[in-house]
Formats: sequence, structure tokens, C-alpha cells
Amino acid sequence: MLMVFTSLAAAASVVTFLVHTFVGGRRVVAPLLADRSLPKPSKWLNYYCWHVTTVLIAFMVGGFLWLVFDPHLPSLVFLGALAFALSVLSAAVALKAGIGPLRFPSTSLFAAIAIICMAAGLFM
Repeated sequence: MLMVFTSLAAAASVVTFLVHTFVGGRRVVAPLLADRSLPKPSKWLNYYCWHVTTVLIAFMVGGFLWLVFDPHLPSLVFLGALAFALSVLSAAVALKAGIGPLRFPSTSLFAAIAIICMAAGLFM
């Protein structure tokens, strides 16, 4: 049963990676780089942070795929807690900006991964 949940978490992580990389890249990164009103260091630090997130999500995918074949509860708890923290952070940033948290795909995508991990913990 754990293999089913870790496979679902891996699939949800892949979806998150694809949305972040291909949808977000066009809607967020391109306008960010075109913006001439931001100071250059701020613009490029934001660009760097975007790619840090890309690497982080790729490692989440790898971590969940690893769990499919070699299940360990501590690893599942760590990855689930990471997804939960990223969802909460996304919602908090959205609220601080006066934006509905669900307008940020990261809020619901990371929440879905966290929920799958919690469900997996119930069936262990």
C-alpha cells in the first residue's frame, strides 16, 4: 500500500515540477526578466530563487521515486513535512501580498503532496 502512496506523491511532484518549470517559467520568469523597474540584483536574485525551487522540486521527485522502491517512514515524513511547509509558505506569501492563496499553484500542488504523504502514514 505504501508503494501506491509514494507513487502518487511522485506523480504529484512531477506535475508540480512541470507546472513550475513550463507554466510558471512563461508567466513569472519572462516578465520578471523584462521588468526594468527592479534593481538588477533583486531581479537576478529572484531568478536564482526560481531555479533553486526548480532544483528542490526535482529532488522531491527523486526522493519520492526512491521511496517507491525502498520505503522508509522517516524519508516519507521528511518529504511530506517539506511539502506541507512549502504549501503554508506559499499561502502566507499570497496573503501578505493580498492575493488569494489558491491563486498561487504552489499552495495547492504542495498541499496535495503533503496530503498524500499523510494518507500514506495512516496506512503504514
